[in-house]
Amino acid sequence: MGAAMRRIQAGSALSAFGLGFTVPYLYVYVAQVRDLGASTAGVVLAVFAMAALVVLPFSGRTIDRRGPVPVLLVASLLAALGALGMGLASSVPAAVGSAALLGAGTAVMQPALATMIVWCSTAATRTRSFAMQFFLQNLGLGVGGLIGGQLVDASRPDSFLLLFSIESAMFLVLAAIVLTVRMPEAALQGARPAAGKNGGVRALLGHKAMVQLCVLGFVLFFACYGQFESGLAAYGTEAAGIAPSTLGIALAANTAVIVAAQFLVLKFVERRKRTRVIAAVGLIWTVAWLFAGYAGLGHGSQAMATAAFVSTYALFGLGEAMLSPTVAPLVADLAPESMVGTYNSAFALVKQLALAVGPAVGGPMGASLHGPYILTFVLFSLGITFLAIRLGKRLTPAQNQPSSAARPSKVVARHEPQRETAAA
Repeated sequence: MGAAMRRIQAGSALSAFGLGFTVPYLYVYVAQVRDLGASTAGVVLAVFAMAALVVLPFSGRTIDRRGPVPVLLVASLLAALGALGMGLASSVPAAVGSAALLGAGTAVMQPALATMIVWCSTAATRTRSFAMQFFLQNLGLGVGGLIGGQLVDASRPDSFLLLFSIESAMFLVLAAIVLTVRMPEAALQGARPAAGKNGGVRALLGHKAMVQLCVLGFVLFFACYGQFESGLAAYGTEAAGIAPSTLGIALAANTAVIVAAQFLVLKFVERRKRTRVIAAVGLIWTVAWLFAGYAGLGHGSQAMATAAFVSTYALFGLGEAMLSPTVAPLVADLAPESMVGTYNSAFALVKQLALAVGPAVGGPMGASLHGPYILTFVLFSLGITFLAIRLGKRLTPAQNQPSSAARPSKVVARHEPQRETAAA
């Protein structure tokens, strides 16, 4: 990695480290520590998600016109204010307002960071750059959560103020690091496109390969991330008799597999077509859901059910490790030079929608409709494989497998959204 990429990765990891301090405890903090009630905690979590849905449609175009650096600076400052405000919040308006700032800031960070990674990498190095970001972010979240768990004390509100202050400080550190990043000259020129009528959402919606990737992305996030803390957790405790403490072990297994497998699977991923890798993830997650089905619907011992449930999270982690160097670089390679921010923000919006819909659908099903719940997500996982194979027919060889290109391009893509590319 060059100096710019190293700084981007460091800032990304440190912001994830800060988030890890507070994400597991936000509900408990609002509902119990601040004694604002469960309904207020639910509103705060909803506002956190809705703020992201509000700002993401506008962030992409701003990134393309102004560049990712100023957008990331503003997002970092908003998130820092939101985190500090949350630590000081003792009333409902203060908690809701802080959640809005924090949700909006953290949502915009992701497409801005992704655009910086795109501009500081080439088609040949992009896969590893996004794999490194995913690895470091998961490591940062895990370490932050581990340290935060040792500092937090539900009987002392000031311990939560410490956690939120650390989170706020990490966002400011991200802003400081970003100020030192020297973006390539091509990126600075590309940040102000002469897009005119060919840019914007209309052009993106006319790009059928990108639309198909967004549909695939929604199914991916809905069938995995959207179930982690809602449907799958409810199913595990209700159907499989999993103890709440075991949920923490399952999440730890997920993170451990990601950290251990990320660079082991990287060479495997780089040598194969991206859509085939995504299709393989669909099959792996199908097996994961079958393991979950055995845990709750099988007739084995409690020890076997627990092992199967933990294995479900571990298999999800293997799939995530395969997706991180695959999906994000594909979004970048599909984007025209002048619309990298728009494409990244659109895909981030799709992810946020899936994370909002997933718990709403999966939570009630996982708690009461155990058989239909497993069947539904087995079918969704098989749908990932089907959609990935279908997407492969719309990609050029360079987009689907950059390592096969004889002369990797240093620009994001030369694809015009109005045209369709023939399958190779």
